[in-house]
Amino acid sequence: MASCGLAYAQERVTVTALRNAVEKSYRKMIAGMDRFDKRHALAPAASLRFKLLPRHRDTKMEDIRLEIVGESFTLPVEVAPDHTFTLQRDQRALKEDASVRPNRKAATMTWRSEIRTPGLPPNTRRLGDLRLECEVGMEAGLVSNNATFLFRWLAGGPQYCQRTSPEPLYLFFAERPVFSVALVSGARREVLSVDNLYAAASRNPDWRAELPYCDCEVLVDRAYTLPLGDRSWPDDTLVEFEYMDDAN
Repeated sequence: MASCGLAYAQERVTVTALRNAVEKSYRKMIAGMDRFDKRHALAPAASLRFKLLPRHRDTKMEDIRLEIVGESFTLPVEVAPDHTFTLQRDQRALKEDASVRPNRKAATMTWRSEIRTPGLPPNTRRLGDLRLECEVGMEAGLVSNNATFLFRWLAGGPQYCQRTSPEPLYLFFAERPVFSVALVSGARREVLSVDNLYAAASRNPDWRAELPYCDCEVLVDRAYTLPLGDRSWPDDTLVEFEYMDDAN
């Protein structure tokens, strides 16, 4: 993902800030960046970006404006066409406990980190990259589930991503609706259970009623979880996707 960063043009907060907006803590997102630096060995060839994702089918993802909003200033952040961005470190934003705020209302979008090793085969991700995505996402507070939703694990911090039993329920989102997901390391190949797909809908009879409280609401057919803490799968393990439209 190409580097973006901040443009340091100052504007009045009262003009640019949207009330009841989707927003995240700048301090927490910087803490996520620190986590990436600390644990970069999980994905040594990758860089970090953040990504905006829709929560509703009618969420407009075009022409998103993103700003760091402090008490006395705003700083625009460039959003790439793939809805990803980076943050620069700004002492004023840290001091004023600024927020990172797009021009979209609360509960219309969610956030993730995106860490991708270049040069991977088509329709694959690297497990170490995804392990680090989880740790950064938890440190930065990116998941936008309602607190009453069943995923109350959000207080677990990045260590949550390392546990083995039960497996972390951190939701990743594939590029397209998935039919199956497999782990491949050398001669070892394992297709994940359907319980790892679609936000574990197969083991939750009330999943449709709870879906509005999950930030996977419009992305449930792309959602999957992984055995992130199982170190028998090395970081170079490939995560292979078979998509619903592959046979078309």
